Amino acid sequence: MTHAQTQAESRFDRGQRALSRIDGRAGEKVVASLADIAPDFARYVIEFPFGDIYSRPDLGLRDREIATIAALTALGNAAPQLKVHIEAGLNVGLSRDEIVEIIMQMAVYAGFPAAVNGLFAAKEVFSAREA
Repeated sequence: MTHAQTQAESRFDRGQRALSRIDGRAGEKVVASLADIAPDFARYVIEFPFGDIYSRPDLGLRDREIATIAALTALGNAAPQLKVHIEAGLNVGLSRDEIVEIIMQMAVYAGFPAAVNGLFAAKEVFSAREA
């Protein structure tokens, strides 16, 4: 095995652990749903965002999810991904009130439609968790 292959496996293993810890079942479902159409892309999702970026030491998972929820809300067109990361935010210690405030803050920078869409996504996630 080459050094690059060992590193790739290490990135994958590290990414799998991070994905499970952060996104839990929701993230695992995303990766699984990509496996039949683009297995390489499913692997990239594990290796790069989770194995490389989320695993860096200088920013905690809670702060990373604040940034991610804000960015996905601001995009305004990423409701499925936003829902996964709202779940992740709850998994890493964000409260519902904090998530709502993060999304509301985006009205200033991304506009009311993006914030409204984000709030509806949060409402769906919160309701599903209650069920």
